[in-house]
Formats: sequence, structure tokens, C-alpha cells
Amino acid sequence: MRTFEYLRAEDAATAVAEAARPETLFLAGGTTLLDLMKLNVERPARVVDITRLSGLDTIEVSADVIRIGALAKMSKVADHADIKEAAPVLSESLWRAASAQLRNMASIGGNLMQRTRCTYFRDPGAYSNCNKRNPGSGCAALEGVNRNHAVLGTSDACIAIYPGDFAVSLVAFDATVIVRGASERKIPVDEFFLLPGDTPHLEHELTPGEMIVGIEIPRSAALERSHYLKVRDRASYEFAAASAAVGIELEVDGKTIRDVRIAVGGIATKPWRLRAVEDSLKGKTLDEATLRTAAAAAVDGAKSSGHNAFKIELAPKVVARALMTVGDIA
Repeated sequence: MRTFEYLRAEDAATAVAEAARPETLFLAGGTTLLDLMKLNVERPARVVDITRLSGLDTIEVSADVIRIGALAKMSKVADHADIKEAAPVLSESLWRAASAQLRNMASIGGNLMQRTRCTYFRDPGAYSNCNKRNPGSGCAALEGVNRNHAVLGTSDACIAIYPGDFAVSLVAFDATVIVRGASERKIPVDEFFLLPGDTPHLEHELTPGEMIVGIEIPRSAALERSHYLKVRDRASYEFAAASAAVGIELEVDGKTIRDVRIAVGGIATKPWRLRAVEDSLKGKTLDEATLRTAAAAAVDGAKSSGHNAFKIELAPKVVARALMTVGDIA
């Protein structure tokens, strides 16, 4: 392992100043960073520990917005009574994401920053050709075992999947990521995650030294009636083969869809919002046939790389099932 410098920041200004230096990474829960350092995927020259920063672990649920500090633990957010009531999809996406031990350590900000579980990315000793690690070196997954890779948002440079669950629910409900560097700014979460294109090593809309300090989610009727469905190869604590974060608001007749939110995970290179599917459902009657017909468009533009072709068939079924669940359709 590469020798590195360890710094413990006592305030945010110090943290962002230190992190602006080359080859520097933040340490919060450490559940991703330490793993990648052991694998020699991440080899920072210095690590800035931000776990002691005050005021970044708060959870606030007001009448209009939910605010979650970047250092709030996954378990605290998942178990928060007001979150469960106002935004069940947030709680569900967190407790389905990892074991209790990991949820007790991992931070919300770190969860957004987690990197792909692509085997070729995580094994630099065996595979040198990974554009995420070594830009311009190629993508071993394109011709390799790619069952768990993306079918949406891919490029000739990368088909690595975004592995997280929580961010999928954030994308579905128009969350904003608050970051602090030389100044503070807000980034719509759908713009926070970048498509690979020709630069798959650039994954987030952050400049050097910027740090996530919080997340804001606007409250809505659809958020209150929301659900996160995760389909995986084993019963628990596995990454999604396909997932869906959904929410529905009905008209006063209880049958007509006024608003609907849908995002999918496990099938794309970033959390993937299905705006076209949403638009096709607004004003329609809530029934199984309507939902399944609309969900078929969830994989429009999808491209199989071979072993992952099953995701193209699976994803619409997951979307339809999630919508049926939240719509109380048997």
C-alpha cells in the first residue's frame, strides 16, 4: 500500500483547503475508500478525515423540504420516523442497500460518492485496461464477463454500472446536492452524476476540494406515497440486478394519475430518471395494463453487451411491479 499523509480536519474551511491539493481524498465512514485503498484502486497521497466536522450530521424534515447532512449515517436516516412517514422511498433504499454494520458506519455523502463494483475496475493487478482507472487504456468489460454491467448510458469507453440505491431515490424526487468549496453551491442530483462518454474517470460534478455537505429533497404527495423495489441475485445485501424508485399522486377520484416519479438503478452508468415513462402515465387511469404498457419504455435505447441482456427484459417488469405496489394494485 502506498504511504499516505493523514489529516483530521476540525472545520469545513480547513477540509476543503486541504482537499484542493493534488491526490487528496476525503474520509468519512470509510466503507468504500478503505476497501479501494486495500485493492490498490485508490492510492491517495493524503487523506482528509472529516468525521469530526460539526453540524453535518443533522436530519431535518420541514413542511416543504427534507434536509440531510452529508455525515448523517445511513442507519440514522433509514430509521428516522419522519423520513419513513414523509419519504418511505428514502428509508427503503437505505436499509436495503447494506448490512447493519455498514449502515452504522457509512455516511450519506459517502454513499453518493461510492464507485462501481465492476470487477475489472477493482482488480488493477489483473486488468490494466480500465478507462476509469487509466484513461485511454480501454474497457476490459466490453469483451469480458459483463452480466452486472450497464445497458443504459454506456459508451465505447465504459459500461460500468452505478451501484448505489439511495441516489436512485434522490434522482426520482428532484433532490439537490449541496457542496462547499471556495463557496457553497447547489447541484441538481441528476446533474451531479456524469455519463461516462469519453471520460469515464470523471464521475461527479465536483471541482477539486469541493465537499458534499448536505442533500435537500422537496416534499411532495408523490414522495409520501413512494416505494423502492430492489431485485437481486440473493435475498439481502446484494447489489441490484435492477431496481426502481417510484412515487404516485392520484387525483381526488383515486383512480387518475396526477403525478408520478420513476428512476431506476442497477441497469445504467448513473441513476436513471424515466421522464418519458412519467409523462406517458400522467392523466392515465391507474391499472395494471396501463402501468405495464408504460413501463415497457423504461429500456428505450438500451444496449446489451452480451451477458447483461437479461436486464433489458427485467427492468420494465421491476418498474411495473414497483408502481403496482405503490398504487395498491394486487
